Amino acid sequence: MLLTILGGCGAWPAAGQACSGYLVEHDGFRLLVDLGHATVPRLLERVGADQIDAVFISHGHPDHCADLNPLLRARTMRDDPPAALPVYSLPGALDAVLALDRPGVLTDAYVLHEFTAGSGFDIGPFRMQTRLLPHSIPNAGIRLTAGERVLAYTGDSGPSPDRVELARGADLLLAEATHVERVPEVSRRYLTSARQAGRQAREADAGHLVLTHLQPGTDASAARAAAGAGYDGEIGIATSGLSFDLS
Repeated sequence: MLLTILGGCGAWPAAGQACSGYLVEHDGFRLLVDLGHATVPRLLERVGADQIDAVFISHGHPDHCADLNPLLRARTMRDDPPAALPVYSLPGALDAVLALDRPGVLTDAYVLHEFTAGSGFDIGPFRMQTRLLPHSIPNAGIRLTAGERVLAYTGDSGPSPDRVELARGADLLLAEATHVERVPEVSRRYLTSARQAGRQAREADAGHLVLTHLQPGTDASAARAAAGAGYDGEIGIATSGLSFDLS
């Protein structure tokens, strides 16, 4: 299983970067997990829009799904459009982004599969197990298994024992860590700090921790140090272009 970071910024893309978006590949199958602002240009530096096999969206905030629109446009506004793209999301999560174009423009570009958080299903070679995690809108954390390898991704979420269970024994935990040490009180139910993410990775016995969704301007070394106070494994920062081979 190969994970490539298309973007890891929270809220908006910093200069030269992109918001949450991840390309996961296994046995020739290409799955996109989230497609936030500015991720499609990063994607198209690597593969064509028609080479994507499926998309999974954790929740409906635009820094996680806004670039679904240009991806679908790139697939359908051509002389030889590919087959409709399977798109997986929670019910209603993509209503706003799918309404950006006039009715009918993208109808044949995708097939929407809405799922209930807590359910499991297969996407290509991946076994997907979802879990509802606390956020300001419904958010599905995801545990992807291919062969004997496991990738866990939190989407955006506040601290919760379910985050730990999602990541239990995962080879790699891709964890939202918007803030370094302290999450502002107004967001404490909905977001997590790097320090908290490190403790959760230790509790879950995750093999590798990658911090993502850092607020633009965050000192990456400070975030890594905060996470490392509670976790002694390898810690990475999700930055456009980085890849992690889980084989």
